[in-house]
Amino acid sequence: MSNYNIWQTYQSFTRDRSVSRTRLQRSVVRRILSYALPYRSLIVLFLITVTVASVLAVAQPLLFRRIVDEGISVGDAGLVTWTAILIAALAFADAGLGLVGRWYSARIGEGLIFDLRTEVYDHVQRQSVAFFTRAQTGALVSRLNSDVIGAQQAFTSTLGGVVGNIITLVIVLVAMFALSWQITLLALVLLPLFLIPARYMGRTLQALTREQMQTNASMSSQMTERFNVAGALLVKFFGDPGREAALFAGKAALVRDTGVRIAMANRYFFTALTLVAALATALTYGVGGNLVIAGTISLGTLIALVALLAQMYGPLTALSNVRVDVMTALVSFERVFEVLDLPPLVAPPTRPRPLPNGPLGVEFDDVSFRYPAARDVSLASLESIAVAEVDRPSADVLDHMNFSVPAGTMTALVGTSGAGKTTITALVARLYDPTSGVVRIGGVDVADVESQELREAIGAVTQDSHLFHDTIRANLSFARPDASEEDMVAACRAAHIWHVIETLPDGLDTVVGDRGYRLSGGEKQRIAIARVLLKAPRIVILDEATAHLDSESEVLVQQALDTALANRTSLVIAHRLSTILRADQILVVAGGRIVERGTHRELIGRGGMYADLYTTQFASSAS
Repeated sequence: MSNYNIWQTYQSFTRDRSVSRTRLQRSVVRRILSYALPYRSLIVLFLITVTVASVLAVAQPLLFRRIVDEGISVGDAGLVTWTAILIAALAFADAGLGLVGRWYSARIGEGLIFDLRTEVYDHVQRQSVAFFTRAQTGALVSRLNSDVIGAQQAFTSTLGGVVGNIITLVIVLVAMFALSWQITLLALVLLPLFLIPARYMGRTLQALTREQMQTNASMSSQMTERFNVAGALLVKFFGDPGREAALFAGKAALVRDTGVRIAMANRYFFTALTLVAALATALTYGVGGNLVIAGTISLGTLIALVALLAQMYGPLTALSNVRVDVMTALVSFERVFEVLDLPPLVAPPTRPRPLPNGPLGVEFDDVSFRYPAARDVSLASLESIAVAEVDRPSADVLDHMNFSVPAGTMTALVGTSGAGKTTITALVARLYDPTSGVVRIGGVDVADVESQELREAIGAVTQDSHLFHDTIRANLSFARPDASEEDMVAACRAAHIWHVIETLPDGLDTVVGDRGYRLSGGEKQRIAIARVLLKAPRIVILDEATAHLDSESEVLVQQALDTALANRTSLVIAHRLSTILRADQILVVAGGRIVERGTHRELIGRGGMYADLYTTQFASSAS
């Protein structure tokens, strides 16, 4: 038995056998086959290549028999020479077919990976924000990596392996029975000696592999949390290097110990199969040698039988586990389909309506909202808590809310934490749909506006504006990919950040670091404002954009905001008095309702909730 066949056996028997109990619906199988249609010509050529390669592999032992019995034994040098040349030619042909088959396999497999990954990525991008707040990023990335790769194996290694093994096994058994039925039966009787250690060690390796994945995940989790900037800062302020090192060493030790056990289990596996293969070869030579001496078979037949024997056990053992191999690949498809079949919470409009030209007003018409249940936005397999929360009811966050923001004006939203202010801005941007009522922009229901047009109309600056780990130029152009460098410089000047950027060694090509941590909070905010200015939206949402800035940064950011908000409709969630004083109207939100509305002077004069908030929350910022 060759090392390649032993490796095939190892891969097959170390897979999780629990997948064999999975029942796939016919519709799933048909859907899987639909992904093969664009590659049907390549798949046919790939299977033909596999078939021819299997035939050539069996032909070589029969040529060994001919070269010994009809050439060497009778002294026919010419036959020996030409047969040897033919064997060499078949070896080259087999090598060439291997390369061709590998190209077909790679072309089919990588094509399927591309198709599935791009489809899943595009679908996930269209999910609502609620989906991303619940799904575990690692589990989601695994669908695009491990499961997609597992799915493509159904059409490459699994399909090719099954077809190749069946053809090889049939031809080998026919040839062996024709040469010597006695030795063939003996070889088949020895088959359990291959299967028993394979199945036993396979179960052991499955358990060890799962344990290794868990320990690796725990170790990787610590590294991921400690190696990003926020985690590193937390460790610097509160952590103990010795304690951190000891914690990591404990997890790394588990990985080490599991790795040693897996290495030894692998060695036991290969040693057992190698010993059994050697035993089978020895028995074949022993029995076959006596048959040669007795004149029952020729020496060339014995040599051919030994060569064929090495090609019989690999396909036999692999096919004995074929259901696990096939189901492993198909279950990966099912897990990918699970993500693709989750409909986006925010559906595209069936009959889109364009937004009017010019400034846009905002209107909330009897709007109520509660956050969706887990079953509506996520998958239990992508989060550890979804099953526990799936039936948990959600309370109303907004309750029959009515207000309007005239085009070109600023409306400030104030209230205690959890009152529903951020939810209001999320509904304007249609990150969610209201439970009841209508949100309108420019007189058009946001549910009737194409998502791309809505994105172009709205810009936002949040309390913690996110920057990608990329250059300043890339972070700015994310808002407007066709922006020229002159446009970017102008936006940065208007945002009062250009004087900082031009002093950096690489200017706009400076890499901002993980989440922009190479910049100060005020610098990040001003770049975020420059991004909004570059986009030039007609509606601007500010979600506590100056909440945690120092006085100097606040002045610069406020100047930038003045430019960003000029002649634009704006909704501002503010914790700073300076922002509120310039608002055309202030909406006081409490318990999902608007309890007060008016200008700063009007609301102070009423002596209600806003006056209390002003006294406790805003007045201190006036000095």
